[in-house]
Amino acid sequence: MAVIQIEQWRLELPDKKYFTIGEVSQLCGLKSHVLRYWEKAFPMLKPVKRQGRRYYQHKDIQLIMEIKHLLYEQGFTIDGASNRLRRRHQDLSALETDHAALNRLRQAREELAEFIDWLEKQKGL
Repeated sequence: MAVIQIEQWRLELPDKKYFTIGEVSQLCGLKSHVLRYWEKAFPMLKPVKRQGRRYYQHKDIQLIMEIKHLLYEQGFTIDGASNRLRRRHQDLSALETDHAALNRLRQAREELAEFIDWLEKQKGL
């Protein structure tokens, strides 16, 4: 069972990959039309659509709960919540980019150290 925790809200999800809009509606305590509206208002909310049906994954439900918290508990407007989530996404993307760059630098340093060792061995021959 997966657990999603947003502030005081704790949501236990069954161990399955996809959830229908009806299941998400029930799990999150929201009407289906609200979820459909949020898809338009929050571009980062993109459930998989097959044959005209929506299928939500854990990451989508996590985002829905974050949106619900921002709107219902924190008092954000739709635009304000969307901006907050967009900024957070940009910050996470930048952090991932920084992390990737750091890993590339570490790898380059290791390769240079190996090359220096090889050069020192060549001098000794």
